[in-house]
Amino acid sequence: MRPHSSPLLIDHLAITLAASIYAKIAPIATKGMIAFCPNNSEVHIYKLSEDKWEKVHVLQKHDQIVSGIDWSYRSNKIVTVSHDRNSYVWNQEATGWVPTLVILRLNRAALCVQWSPKENKFAVGSGAKTVCICYYEQENNWWVSKLIRKRHDSSVTSIAWHPNNVLLATTSTDGKCRVFSTFIKGVDAKDSAMGNSADTKFGEQIVQLDLCFCWAFGVRWSPSGNTLAYVGHNSMIYFVDEVGPSAAAQSVAIRDLPLRDVLFLSERMVVGVGFDCNPMVFVADESGLWSFLRFLDERKSASSSAKYGSQFSEAFGKFYGQSKFSASNNVEQSRGAHDNCINCILPLAKQRKSSVTRFTTSGLDGKIVTWDLQKQEDLLDYL
Repeated sequence: MRPHSSPLLIDHLAITLAASIYAKIAPIATKGMIAFCPNNSEVHIYKLSEDKWEKVHVLQKHDQIVSGIDWSYRSNKIVTVSHDRNSYVWNQEATGWVPTLVILRLNRAALCVQWSPKENKFAVGSGAKTVCICYYEQENNWWVSKLIRKRHDSSVTSIAWHPNNVLLATTSTDGKCRVFSTFIKGVDAKDSAMGNSADTKFGEQIVQLDLCFCWAFGVRWSPSGNTLAYVGHNSMIYFVDEVGPSAAAQSVAIRDLPLRDVLFLSERMVVGVGFDCNPMVFVADESGLWSFLRFLDERKSASSSAKYGSQFSEAFGKFYGQSKFSASNNVEQSRGAHDNCINCILPLAKQRKSSVTRFTTSGLDGKIVTWDLQKQEDLLDYL
């Protein structure tokens, strides 16, 4: 039995890889709702009703493709960013979802967005080599953005908030992962849980990790904030403990296609998703050494000779102007929950205080799939 539910198919998603690579999802498990961008300037909100997904809202305000969505769990606000260089915070009222414009002051596209753990600010990564930290000013009744400049050498592809609400990790196409302080006086309160983070200035770089010599993509903190994981386009995943001057790093090489995003299910388990269209499970042993465990999805097997023969024949068919060579029609292809690159993974529910047992993935195949690990007995020991 497969460990996932029936996928939600998204119409008109993923016409070309370049145009749809930033399509994101933003699930809210407690309300049975999910928001996603179908590769255009809109955000669609669906609600689960009697085991059937129904469209309930369409958010229309951006002029270009929406590249990032995040839905706050406690305050019930949706933040969106787009290639039009703008951001909107959506509040649900009796008349529907009402947008509030956030001026980002960017000269390139906004690529990703995420609420902070306390939901009193959010971060936006952009193609302008800049990160915007946005917060609400009660006195003036508007959203203000402060920029972290002159640190990145290329586009910011992913961002992740530390549990202390101050530290922010970023990855970039310059191949580096960086950690910054986002402490804002009057917004963040100093407490012992932040440690030295509250003593650093806004925008100060805590550490720069030069482990990846290619594009770096998804990044995520562990539930405790002691471990940082990020992935690169070289089919590597990196784990960094005790982020700071004396950080200890591990790298795990995989023989498969590169990953695009990662998610900590617990302190000892990470799921990575990417171009293999199949979630990959990584676990840490008692000594803290990380390794690849297995693929999460079940797939039909086909003989390697038939598989490579099919690819070879299909390539010649395309070369001669045919859609598919006849010799490949008799070959059983391997199919799983996703048929194209998975570009986003987000948690849905927690079993214990810091363990995620259900999560959702979205891909360029136009599917959103929910995964449940309750029946995966070999994985429960790591949760």
